[in-house]
Amino acid sequence: MTPTVRENFISQAPPEVLNALRKIAESEGRSIQAVFDEALREYIERKEKGLPRYHTLDAFSESLKEFDQLYRELAK
Repeated sequence: MTPTVRENFISQAPPEVLNALRKIAESEGRSIQAVFDEALREYIERKEKGLPRYHTLDAFSESLKEFDQLYRELAK
């Protein structure tokens, strides 16, 4: 397996964004770099392909489970 080539760059983010990334990384047992990489890749994919966000799809799925009958009634 070939190692991934990486480039350094300098950026800034609000403290609440960095804190949220750190919390996610810690809760998942991952490095902040891995979480940051995933976030960037998902952002790029969404912008390039126009895909909806995963949490939006999850929320929609849960909503369907809970309110399916209501949605059917409203659609009439």
